[in-house]
Amino acid sequence: MTDFARYLNIRSAISPVLSPDGSRVAFLSDISGNLQVWSVATGRDVCEWPRQLTFFADKVWEVHGTSAASHLIAVSDVGGNERQQFYLISGYGGPQTTHDVRRLTTNDQAIHRFGAFSSDGQRILYTCNDRNGTDFDLYVLDIASGDVSKICEMSGNRGAMAWSPDDRYALVAEAVGPLQVELYLVDLADGDVRRLTPEDEPARYSAAHWTDTGVYLLSDRLHDRGGLCRLDVETGDVTAIVSADAHAANGEFELLSVSGDGVQAAYTYNHEGFSELWQVNLASGQRHLVDGLPPGMVSKISVQASGDLILDLQTPDRNPNIWLVRAEEKPRSLTQSDQAGLDPASFVAPQLIHYSTFDGRSIPAFYYVPRTAQPEGGYPCILYVHGGPTSQLRPDFDVRFQYFLSQGYAILGPNVRGSSGYGRTYAALDDVEKRMDSVADLKHAVLWLQQRPEINPERIAIYGRSYGGFMVLAALTEYPELFAAGIDVVGIANWVTFMERTSSWRRAHREKEYGSLAHHRDVLERISPIHKADRITMPLMVIAGDNDPRVPLFESEQIVEKVRANGGTVEFLHYADEGHKISKLQNRIDSFGKMAEFLHKFV
Repeated sequence: MTDFARYLNIRSAISPVLSPDGSRVAFLSDISGNLQVWSVATGRDVCEWPRQLTFFADKVWEVHGTSAASHLIAVSDVGGNERQQFYLISGYGGPQTTHDVRRLTTNDQAIHRFGAFSSDGQRILYTCNDRNGTDFDLYVLDIASGDVSKICEMSGNRGAMAWSPDDRYALVAEAVGPLQVELYLVDLADGDVRRLTPEDEPARYSAAHWTDTGVYLLSDRLHDRGGLCRLDVETGDVTAIVSADAHAANGEFELLSVSGDGVQAAYTYNHEGFSELWQVNLASGQRHLVDGLPPGMVSKISVQASGDLILDLQTPDRNPNIWLVRAEEKPRSLTQSDQAGLDPASFVAPQLIHYSTFDGRSIPAFYYVPRTAQPEGGYPCILYVHGGPTSQLRPDFDVRFQYFLSQGYAILGPNVRGSSGYGRTYAALDDVEKRMDSVADLKHAVLWLQQRPEINPERIAIYGRSYGGFMVLAALTEYPELFAAGIDVVGIANWVTFMERTSSWRRAHREKEYGSLAHHRDVLERISPIHKADRITMPLMVIAGDNDPRVPLFESEQIVEKVRANGGTVEFLHYADEGHKISKLQNRIDSFGKMAEFLHKFV
């Protein structure tokens, strides 16, 4: 049996940031075991090993750059506690160039959210919840001196989206709920705040870019599946530049980048999980689909005034790398993330399928069939449920999937109702009282699997993390006869205790999706798996991080205690130096290795 650690040594390169002169690109890579900032040259004639720029004990969440200055901002936390801090990386030239890393923020207990650079790149706009731990106020930090100015106090879950070209105004977004974002214009001179979006038209707004030619962003205010729009900061009106009507159904707009001169734009349209990359000239309106890239998923793009594109890309059978697209050149990969010596031909790409659920709705899913010989009785299968719930299983490169496929497991990953990627109507189908409809979609996923001659219907396990962990527990308690085992990673067991204990800054946002204790307590109690834990008679594995601010450790502890008290078989792993996601290499090897042993033993 191939060591699972071998697969966890497959590396990735994501989140590219191009240097001001275009000669280098900074990015995040887990070459060292967890995500750190690296850089590499972009020239065809330059051959060098990527250079590591940060050496933190914990992963770097984000890296940000500006065309106006040759420094970077890295965002990191401690032990997965999500109290992100900013670090300045000064100088990231060639292999012989020295550089310095200096912490900019000072409050260890606060969350700092990066927003934007000033026009000269010497100041940063950000929000922080240091006042009361719940509300995010707006700040400006001077990079050279470290001086911080509070612009204004604000209520709610807010983030700075864009800084005006004259440095006078900030565009700020409040994430009211997964399907509702409100926009505000802040005068940085006097702190005056003006609401831009109408109260009676809930919509999503993302990826705002403020240039001399206007404010461009993505929004579903005019179309269920979104569009590339221009925002009028005087009136709050949005005008569609490219609508979802110009694209195929079963998709929505996802990423946007606009060049500094406001002429070139690039966006991705998420079609059935795959990223279609488009370039558009905002002055002429002409657009074209970027070809020459393998079909997969893009998670970050940046377009230059020249029209050059820098992006990250991964496919179901190719790990993430940084790509450069230049006019009249074939797209090329700037990084070659290591595949741990494994044969790339052994990796499996999924089939996109659709199955019918209880109300006749068609549910999209990715179906993986292993290359190994089919055993007598059929392949065992893992039903994988994504988190979110307004998230989406994508055709990305998942080392867990590739390992389990190599061991002879089939995998089905559905995007049940409530998933993002298919428009706001689909994403709202599981809200509050409709929560269990999405669990019923899982039942019909199993019924679909049971009709497959290559699948052993007696050997189906269910696995999910975060909200997907709740879905695991809900499926096991609602339909216990369908599953041979379950794996719950940082899942919600009791909606009441979850809403009471999740971080205060995100509670109101979650209430929009799940319902509030004040108005929906009966619903939350009724759908909580903890009250039906006696139905979990199949083996269960529970994995958690002690520092999780989203789904606190107590959620895992109480389901473990309840199942054990009922005489059930449960294995419990939790890590003192992790949060909502297990990110350190040694912990990933330990947790995924034990997960593999659990499945081999019981499935």
